Amino acid sequence: MKLTAAAVEKMQPAERRQEIPDSLCVGLYLVVQPTGKKAWQVRYRHAGVHRRMTLGPYPVLSLADARQRARDALAGASEGRDPAGEVKAAKIAADPELAERDKVKKLIEQYGKRHLDGLKSGKVAKRELERHVVSRWGERDIHTITKRDVLDLLDGLADSGRKITANRVRAYLNTFLNWCVDRDVLPMNPATGVKRVVKEVSRDRYLSDDEIRWFWAATGAEPYPWGPLARMLLLTGQRLNEVAQMTEREVRGDIWHLAAARTKNGRAHDVPLTEGMLAILGALEPVKGAPGFLFTTTGETPVSGFNKALHTIQAGMAAMAEKERGEPVEIPHWTFHDLRRTAATTMARLGVPVRVTEAVVNHISGTGGGIVAVYQRHDFADEKRQALEAYGRFVAELVDGRAENVVRLRG
Repeated sequence: MKLTAAAVEKMQPAERRQEIPDSLCVGLYLVVQPTGKKAWQVRYRHAGVHRRMTLGPYPVLSLADARQRARDALAGASEGRDPAGEVKAAKIAADPELAERDKVKKLIEQYGKRHLDGLKSGKVAKRELERHVVSRWGERDIHTITKRDVLDLLDGLADSGRKITANRVRAYLNTFLNWCVDRDVLPMNPATGVKRVVKEVSRDRYLSDDEIRWFWAATGAEPYPWGPLARMLLLTGQRLNEVAQMTEREVRGDIWHLAAARTKNGRAHDVPLTEGMLAILGALEPVKGAPGFLFTTTGETPVSGFNKALHTIQAGMAAMAEKERGEPVEIPHWTFHDLRRTAATTMARLGVPVRVTEAVVNHISGTGGGIVAVYQRHDFADEKRQALEAYGRFVAELVDGRAENVVRLRG
């Protein structure tokens, strides 16, 4: 549309950001934020890359003045110059600290302090942004990040077999870039329109009896910390980070106490420690440190590098299966989280009531939500112990070759 002074004045905000092009000066846009703020922006290409340059706010900058500034910028771009880059370079020359201010790593650090630190899931988001975004773009100016860069980053994760991780990184990155737009760091989010790498479906993978045997044999061959950690994941049915970050202070006799801050749903949780679990914990020789982590190689931080460990155990399982069967065995892909589902599924086979199983894995669903969650204060301590002991016996008998197809819960 051909913008007029009257049309610009009357332009109303909408639920989403609006970018209205000016047909009289191709490349000039009026940007209207949902808050009602208006500004001028010019778009051009430099070195084959689309660039955006904020010219100034309306009504401080009139339509006529915006058109003139846009024409000047477009003329410079036609000569091979980068007007936006020149403006930024001039500002940095006047104040060298500006060179650091807009670096990706600096902005993600600020984003963590001002936004993520107040969220329960903030640590995970910050960790993933540092691992996959800062490691790759940390020294880059945020204004140089394009949609193509975002796509290349996600494609790289997907091509390495981490499609779900790519989806998570996309979500975290999109929220961060929107934060940058809200704080007037960026004129627009370069991740806008980038779709999820893969459509996610609810997983139903759990280990079969044979796979549990092969898993136990493979983890027995794995030294500390991964062999014992993997076995604790299988026997407890708890989440990966909950087990990986387990500390000495959380173990209280034959109870493992998880404070509310350590659980995904924000509810304190007690895990009865069975004979098998206590045997694993009793054999640990962790590096000592102030935090008291049980699974650590430094004493100061919990273990990391889960993907590498997972692949090693998967390879060990395949080797055990081939040795047993006398031929290669194709084991469907599984993850550490599937060990949690394996525990829950096996307990169902053992006749454990759903509500008890959910109490064991600290999961809230229809059976434990709503009015039940408000008025039912019974913690199922005895039932949880019976369920985990029955499950532990089943795994032990399975490993020893003595398990039946279905072993009922003992009273």
